[in-house]
Amino acid sequence: MSSTTQLLHDLVKLPSVNPMGRDLPAGICGEQRVTDYLETFFRDLGVPLERQLVTPGRENIIARFDCASAKATLLWEVHQDTVPVDHMTIDPFGAVIDGNRLYGRGACDIKGGMAAMLTAFSRLVREKPESANVVLACTADEEYTFLGVQELVKRGIRADMAIVAEPTGLDIVLAHKGVARWYVTTAGRACHSSSPEQGVNAIYCMSRIMPAIESYAEKLRKSANDALLGPATLSVGRIEGGTSVNTVPDRCRIEVDRRLVRGERPEDARCDFVGALEAQVDESFECSKLHQGKMALDPTGADELIDILGKAIDGVRGKHSVHAVAYCTDAPCIAATGIPTVVFGPGDIAQAHTKDEWVALDEVEMAAEVLYQLARAAPLAG
Repeated sequence: MSSTTQLLHDLVKLPSVNPMGRDLPAGICGEQRVTDYLETFFRDLGVPLERQLVTPGRENIIARFDCASAKATLLWEVHQDTVPVDHMTIDPFGAVIDGNRLYGRGACDIKGGMAAMLTAFSRLVREKPESANVVLACTADEEYTFLGVQELVKRGIRADMAIVAEPTGLDIVLAHKGVARWYVTTAGRACHSSSPEQGVNAIYCMSRIMPAIESYAEKLRKSANDALLGPATLSVGRIEGGTSVNTVPDRCRIEVDRRLVRGERPEDARCDFVGALEAQVDESFECSKLHQGKMALDPTGADELIDILGKAIDGVRGKHSVHAVAYCTDAPCIAATGIPTVVFGPGDIAQAHTKDEWVALDEVEMAAEVLYQLARAAPLAG
């Protein structure tokens, strides 16, 4: 197999599951196995590297290639973590190759993109062409609370342009929605289920709130559209409550996912939601603070990057498109520092997080070539 495919194979074989607030087996959780692999990879290349502690046992790792004649610096950012492996119909960490596909958790989102970045980066180090400087940042915790990219930004990352790896099918994503997430909890009073009238059922309390939430979500969906991103949306993705079937539950909690359009702030979205619910329901509830929040990606200032990257894609693939998407990435956190940022990588978002996740190997190879040619682009090399 090619060196790029070997990298991807190695990465998928290394579990890096983000538990996303759940109690999952320690043997598959966390990015440390991937981080250690990347440290060895960068040390073998002889490049400067840094490990940044994000939370205990979870780290970013950053490496740098410097070209003496460079007039600009590119940031390539890619996350190390994957979503959990529940209900997968293949070996999540088998990294099985079948024809032009490699299967496994993270193959598409986004270890294919990581393999492409590693390949392009190592080629720059070995061949030392006239190019931009490149900072390759492999971050933790993108799939849940975005702590890795926040730590990267907090430590003062500097670059002139940035590419965030996500499965875009080798096209350019110039804008995407933001996200805000919080919990809504109802309280009851527990008692034995043989005499339920002696308690207060928290699940029933939540059920009386849910119609108002659904109505609010529908109102959002029909609100004025962002020209690039469409309407803001809201969805309830998880519900939990009770301790046993024979106990009236004293607590019920839902998790709310709110997608933001340009100009919306996560905390403002939460406050608007609370105000709408308080105006519509008599039931008592508690709304938590945000546990996740990220603004939408706005393409302002990214025209030069879009042009250079587009030319690099055309030179390798022959065509590309530029468009917006509904999903969220680390890109807004980087763009908020003033660095023009777009999203690019191999794979189809429709394959991300699926029961038989896979990525097309030829796309990974092409992504590596595009990134290499981007670094060598004349406007950056001077």
